[in-house]
Amino acid sequence: MVPTRLARRVMSESTQQAVDEVRRHLREIEIQLADPQVLSDPVAMGRLGKRHSRLRHVVSVADRVDHLAADIQAAEDLADEDPAFAQEADALRNQLKTVNGELTELLAPSDPLDQEDALVEIHSGEGGEESALFAGDLLRMYTRYAERVGWSIRELTSELTDLGGYRSVVVAVEGVPSRPAYGYLKHEGGVHRVQRVPVTESAGRIHTSAVGVLVMPDVDETEVDIDPADVRVDVYRSSGPGGQGVNTTDSAVRLTHLPTGIVASCQNERSQLQNKAEAMRMLRAKVAALAAQQAADENDRMRRDQIRTVDRSARVRTYNFPENRLTDHRIGYKSRKLDQILAGDLGEVLDALHANEVSRRMADRRDGQEAS
Repeated sequence: MVPTRLARRVMSESTQQAVDEVRRHLREIEIQLADPQVLSDPVAMGRLGKRHSRLRHVVSVADRVDHLAADIQAAEDLADEDPAFAQEADALRNQLKTVNGELTELLAPSDPLDQEDALVEIHSGEGGEESALFAGDLLRMYTRYAERVGWSIRELTSELTDLGGYRSVVVAVEGVPSRPAYGYLKHEGGVHRVQRVPVTESAGRIHTSAVGVLVMPDVDETEVDIDPADVRVDVYRSSGPGGQGVNTTDSAVRLTHLPTGIVASCQNERSQLQNKAEAMRMLRAKVAALAAQQAADENDRMRRDQIRTVDRSARVRTYNFPENRLTDHRIGYKSRKLDQILAGDLGEVLDALHANEVSRRMADRRDGQEAS
């Protein structure tokens, strides 16, 4: 679609150039997707398909800006004859402001990994069984939120406690173009502190426990190249649930990336081959996250809030049950709707963290433009 005259006035020159570049890139990908050689390669198809969906979403938002701008122009032309069109023009301007803001955000400088799906690892820390139980609460919170926004979530591996909590659990989260999983969930990385009366507490005293959350981009083998010679493979007998056969054969797999010391393991699947594939998936994600961290300078925000040790002093968020209060310490966000948030109403929290990051990215871009 050729932008209208009014749309070009609504968009800044730099925004219009960015949209034109997205359109050009989208056309290139569509040509590649029609290539028989690409059609016969499932990995390439999957990678290009993801990029196509993301770019198509940007273009669809730009088209909405264009349509709204044209509708405003038409309403303004008719306003002299019928005052009702003046009110319609005002309403359309409000819509245009919102959509234009969405477009600006989509075009803002960002980490390319933001558009990836995510692997989320939750594990207990200080607090023993109470920490493990709260790890389960966080998993349910993320699962219910995923259901609300159309994400798909699947457990990859877990280690349960006797009371039904989690010593550790890893899930894969597949996002949608308008709300990519890693771009939003990466803000969950860090230490989550909980204050409440544990079910194991007979005297009714409030305890403080901590749970660690690690969020990684779910990258494929074409994006992270791991030399098989750099990976030590250990197999062992699974200890968790899974039915007959899982606990009687050496089907669990632990992978160690020798250059970095990163470890990934999986025991939930029935076969050793399946467990190895899922463990390799987690290993790639951890290696990608580490590479991004090492490449970042001291001002980078991508991973600096991620977990180092699961202790209460390094908290990013506190869940206070007696006061039904959630506090995110990074941006000063507070809510008295803790019960609703744990039930999956996490959108306001994630949106606040995402908006804070976008504003910083835009400020960095302005500073860069002024410096140049």
